[in-house]
Amino acid sequence: MLFGRSAEIATIDDVISRAREGAGDALVLRGEAGVGKTALLDLAASRSGSMRVLRTTGVEPESDLAFAALHQLLRPVAGLLDTLPGPQREAVRGALGLGGGASGDRFLLAAGVLSLLAEAAAPDGLVCVVDDFQWVDRASADALLFAARRLATERIAMLLAVRGDAPVKGVAPLRLGGLPEPAAAELLDAAMPPAVKRELVAATGGNPLTLREIVRRLSPGQLAGREPLPDPLPGGTQLFGEQVAALSADARLVALLAAVESDLDLVLRAAGRMAAAGAALHELEAAGLVRVEGASVRFRHPLIRSAVHEAAAPASRRAAHEALAGLSEGDRRAWHLAAAALGQDESVAAALAETAARARDRGGYGDAATALARAAELTPAPHTRAVRLKDAAMAAWLGGRPGQAESLLAEARDHAGGDRPLEMEIAQLRGRFELNSGSAAEAVRILATGDSLDMLADAAEAASYVGDPAAIAEIGRRAAAFPEGFLRDVLAGIGQMLSDGTGHELLRRALDRTGELTEAAGFLWATAAASYLGEADLAADLAARAGRVARVSGMVGQLPVVLEFVATGERIAGRLAESQAISEEGLELAREAGYANTVAAHLANLAVLAALRGEEDTCRGHAQEALAIAIPHRVGLRAGVAAYALAMLDLGAGRFAAAHDRFAAIAAAGPGAGHPTVVWRSTPDRIEAAVGAGDLEAARAALEAYERWSAQAATAESRALLTRCRALVGAGPEKELPEQELEEALRLHANPYEAARTALLLGERLRRAHRPGEARPHLRAALETFRRAGAEPWARRAHGELRAAGESAEPARGPALDVLTPQELRIAGLVADGLSSKEIAAQLFLSPRTVEYHLYKIYPKLGIGTRTELARLVVLQKAPVAGGGML
Repeated sequence: MLFGRSAEIATIDDVISRAREGAGDALVLRGEAGVGKTALLDLAASRSGSMRVLRTTGVEPESDLAFAALHQLLRPVAGLLDTLPGPQREAVRGALGLGGGASGDRFLLAAGVLSLLAEAAAPDGLVCVVDDFQWVDRASADALLFAARRLATERIAMLLAVRGDAPVKGVAPLRLGGLPEPAAAELLDAAMPPAVKRELVAATGGNPLTLREIVRRLSPGQLAGREPLPDPLPGGTQLFGEQVAALSADARLVALLAAVESDLDLVLRAAGRMAAAGAALHELEAAGLVRVEGASVRFRHPLIRSAVHEAAAPASRRAAHEALAGLSEGDRRAWHLAAAALGQDESVAAALAETAARARDRGGYGDAATALARAAELTPAPHTRAVRLKDAAMAAWLGGRPGQAESLLAEARDHAGGDRPLEMEIAQLRGRFELNSGSAAEAVRILATGDSLDMLADAAEAASYVGDPAAIAEIGRRAAAFPEGFLRDVLAGIGQMLSDGTGHELLRRALDRTGELTEAAGFLWATAAASYLGEADLAADLAARAGRVARVSGMVGQLPVVLEFVATGERIAGRLAESQAISEEGLELAREAGYANTVAAHLANLAVLAALRGEEDTCRGHAQEALAIAIPHRVGLRAGVAAYALAMLDLGAGRFAAAHDRFAAIAAAGPGAGHPTVVWRSTPDRIEAAVGAGDLEAARAALEAYERWSAQAATAESRALLTRCRALVGAGPEKELPEQELEEALRLHANPYEAARTALLLGERLRRAHRPGEARPHLRAALETFRRAGAEPWARRAHGELRAAGESAEPARGPALDVLTPQELRIAGLVADGLSSKEIAAQLFLSPRTVEYHLYKIYPKLGIGTRTELARLVVLQKAPVAGGGML
């Protein structure tokens, strides 16, 4: 029975109950040692009913062994691995050492862990319990936290217990303090005088473990109140110091071995090698200090382990590690050797570097960084030490720990010793770190010192984030000196486009080679080439291809960045719900990875989407949050997109003068605050705002610039936008909109959202020309498209025009996909593409059961019951609208 924990028990019961019904959640129990976290976890496991229970405990000696905790937790359900999507299955197998192909992608691995837990939750649910989470190895902790933040649709309750202030991001805390006095008093002998009870409870803060252990140490006189209590009362490891000191020498040796190694066989063999008597383990068990659990030896409480460790002399600890190293293999051997080392030792450092490589190959980047950092400390040669520090920095960065990465890289630079190639490698990493999480302008400065094509490409990318045309042009000039090739042509072509407008042939030549591309980074450069040619629709398609490649190839650490461009491409292509879902995913991954500038990118895109939906508060909130990162970090590209969101908010609401002012500010913004690509892409909107505000001179000037930029554009959509802009600027106070040009734009449009905006303009023109019968089909088609996209301000405008054109009845709504959430819409689209639930799960980092859950929610929303019906509905909704074939 637990005293004084009714509120905590109710909270835990609620989490388990909701998980049983399919609304999973996670909870972290946080409190000092001995406060009762383990007791609450035991109670939770006992109250799980028919739900499966998986359990593990973090053990300090194993905290540097990648995936040690995950292996223990998932071992009972390893037989379910075959139910996972192929890429996830192989990643989890590799991490657990079960023969899978190591992907090195921690996001893919974490998604696999989530899928495996979801499978283990069938049919009655799962309670996942992890005690002493502060000692769980980083690879396991990262995967479990990834899953913990994604349990909302799973039948899983995850309960973590943490001592102290160890960070557990994104999981609701349940803080445990000491027991209140009445409950704490219940733990003590009823015959104990009340005054003694009050004094003990006050002195211990109501900590149950401390109370019990102190009472065992008190004399009868102290317990009866005839003698004073010790002052101060012992706490922490002191609670067990006397018990440890009272052990025989052999028992203390076995206890020390158990304090640094949990494997029972290794402990006993090392004890035998060190001439400890076989009865020593029995002495420890009889004293209540340790217990044997299967193949492991565990201390009754972690404080006992700490007391044993503190009581041992440093030489004794090293001797214990040395004995264990002689009997161990692989990672355990390497860490025991490191703990036994006195001074630098290359052989030990090399063993740790091999351990790091194994962890890194399986996606355990945090543990790899720790092993490499320790290896560097043990490395005698300065150059090798610098290399290992550099590799440790890279591992820390890929593990989502940018602060640690920067510190390790700074140390690597101090030891590089003038080695030019190594210094350039370190500089390139510094630049990449800055570009992801720091100042993009500083990234340009660092990366521009390089002389390799790869480093120049990174410098060009950084300059593009800043929005610095002069820097991009100079980098392009330097890149032109390299032999002809895809990347060289893109860099040189973009540079020439910005310097004298002559780079289109190089960019066309590069785009002709996209069939040779196999990596996501190549498709992103092709996206840039298409953008600078004025072909936003082709750029959107190439960005989508980059995203598909990144998901299946394990583009380690870069998926959140790739998704910036995929989400933008989906928005530009008019697929607003898809863009929303991708940016929400990218934002979550970027925050987990610590990529601040990518966080800004996804927030800015979400702000634009909110603007198109007319959600003013959401738009302003996302935009301001994005600007708060982008402006001080000099990320002009994302600052420009956030400013564009606010301009579109005004334009959609019909606030033409305010929108015109905002678009003018975007066009005038310099490097670090704006971007030429944002200016170009927003020009059709800028022209519409200028015309609406009555500033035809500004509209004509914007059109001239747009014509220059689009001169080399060859796609139908780019010509459609240019034609619409010309039609708008051709209108004046005495001149009507030339409907022929708008009809030509409609014929050319491939983007349904932009086609709807053109149809709206044409419908408005025809209605005002007293031709309502001709206007209505265009307005009706525009309204339908805007509603599908969730673009409510534009839908209201189209509906108002339709009513003015004589159609008073509300247009009939079919089983439209706009009732679906962005994630549901993505899944529906993939079902229409013929993908299975496993294949969809692999693409979206979900479990197959989560995909099925979403389909279960989709069917009743749409009034259908099968995948075939869903696929047919998606295809029909993507088809041109009846009566408005141009859409």
